[in-house]
Formats: sequence, C-alpha cells, structure tokens
Amino acid sequence: MRNSKLVVLLVVVLMTALLASGCGQKQAEQPADTGKNSAPEQPIKIKLAYVVPETQSTHIGAVEFKKYVEEKSGGKLAVELYPNGQLGSDRQAIEGVSLGTIEMTIPAVAPLSGFEKKFMVFDLPFLFKDREAAYKALDGELGQKLLETLPPLGLRGLAYGENGFRNITNNKGPIYEPKDLKGMKIRTMENPVHMETFRLLGANPTPMAFGELYTALQQGTVDAQENPISLIYTTKFYEVQKYVSKTGHVYAATLVLINDKFFTSLPTDLQKVLSDGAVVFRDFQRQLAAQQDTEWVDKLKEAGMQVNDLTPEQKQKFIEATLPVYDKFAPEIGADLIELAKAANK
Repeated sequence: MRNSKLVVLLVVVLMTALLASGCGQKQAEQPADTGKNSAPEQPIKIKLAYVVPETQSTHIGAVEFKKYVEEKSGGKLAVELYPNGQLGSDRQAIEGVSLGTIEMTIPAVAPLSGFEKKFMVFDLPFLFKDREAAYKALDGELGQKLLETLPPLGLRGLAYGENGFRNITNNKGPIYEPKDLKGMKIRTMENPVHMETFRLLGANPTPMAFGELYTALQQGTVDAQENPISLIYTTKFYEVQKYVSKTGHVYAATLVLINDKFFTSLPTDLQKVLSDGAVVFRDFQRQLAAQQDTEWVDKLKEAGMQVNDLTPEQKQKFIEATLPVYDKFAPEIGADLIELAKAANK
C-alpha cells in the first residue's frame, strides 16, 4: 500500500514539473510587445453631404476642407465627400446630422428654419444690400446668436458659407416688375418666408425638392424657379429656361453643420482642426462663389439665356411689395434679430 501511494505521489510531482516546464517554454517563446506588431489606429471617418454638384463652389471648398482636416489631424480624421444630394436633400441631410447618421453637411440656411424658426431672418427679402453686409451679419453677433440655438437640436454650426443672391428664371419673359410675375407658377424651397414673398409678388409659389426641379421645369410642372447664378449654371437650367432676371431678392447663406455629440466626443485638438478647417472652407468658398457668379453670368449668355438687370427704381417696387413679410414673421424671428441684420447694411 505504501509503495502504491509513493508511486502516485511521484507521478503527480512529475506531471506538475512537466506542466510548469511547458508553460515556461511557451512564455519564453512569446516575443516582447514592442508596439511594432500592433494594428495601426484607424482614422475617424466623417461623412460630409451636400446637394450641389462637383463644379459648384461648395464642393470645391469641401475638397479644400478635406485636405486641411486630414493633413492637420495627422491622418486621425478622414473626410468622405457626398455631393449631388447622394445622401438626400438639404432637409434630409440636416435630419441625418441631427440624428448622428451623417456626421456633417453644408446645407442652404433656408431649410434650417424648419428646425429653428429664428433662421428665417436670412430669408427676408432684400435684407442685405451686398455681400459685405451679409458677411458682417453672418460672422458677427447675429450669426453667433443663431449658432447658439443649434446644440439642443443635436447640431453645431462651424462657419457660414454662401450660395449667393437668388435670381429668377422662367420661360415667359424678362422680370422687371412684380406684375411680370402675376400668376406664374414658381418653384420655391419649402420655406414660409420665401413662399409668402412670392405670393405678395403675385406668383404661385410651389415648394419642391431641388433634385426634382430640373425635370419639373422640363415638363412644365412649374414655369419658373429662383436660385443663385452658380446653381442656375451648374444644374444646367439654361437647357430648360430662357430668361434670367437678376432680382437678387434673397441672399442665400449656407452653414457648415456637424453633429454636436460627435464633435464634443473628439479630443480638443481634433475639435480645433475641424473648427479651423471650417473657417478655411468659408474664406475659400466665398471668394470662389463671388468669382463664379461673375464668370457664369457670361456662360449663361453664351448658352442662349437672356439676362436682365433691374434698375434701382425697378428693384424698389419689389422691395415695397414685400415689406409686409417683415411684419408677418417678426414675432417668430424676433425683432431684435431683424434689427441686427439691418444694422449690417450701415
């Protein structure tokens, strides 16, 4: 009995020694982790969506934004561009950014009024006398007050760009006075200020998504539309419209938007890269937009469109006809914001 117990004991000791030896060998065979074999850190992807085509200033500015952000972040951020409304209309893209399904978008400011009514201040007709006045308002106290309304919506505004002043195109004839618009079915954005403006001018405003507009003009579903020169040219409305009247009735700003939760989740150095990149975008894009407006008026003429300007006296008739818009929407916008906007003209 004593011998059998001794044998069992010896077997246990031997097995323990062998196991210990084996484990030690495996540990010795494992190389030290120097970091060289660890997987490289993957960049944080940012989807950036907008409705305009690749030839328009917003896309070209977005390319500059992408270059800046990826370089300054040292490859930690990767920006994916989605032009031509690939991820939906301006409104759909804003909703996507608010929900976090899209990280960024650069929409026209007008659709933002569907999320925060104070943004309707920028839709008031004949609000700014020129681009410089608009920049002063956007980059100053007015623009900042409006940006402060966005975080509760899940949004953050980084910088204002532009589409430029909106003008009217149609197939019936030049527009010199409000009476020339009487009864005309004109496509507008789904924006109450724009729609009321054209009602007062005697037209029949018809809200419609931008992506549907070319076909609607081609088929005669609407007679006319209104957009900045850059969009009239890049969307090839000259193929389906004959006349451009440079009414300049609304200055169309854009806004670089980012999902607020996504932005605040980033390290502060990457937040700064995105904020600085938005300013780079703004300055580059505004300059290019103004340049394109001048060059593309000539191209519209070359394409066969008739372009007419308005005299100060003719424009004054439009201004007077649309003054009631200010009183109607002041309670929703805020009289203080309207006064801030007007002060930019001084």
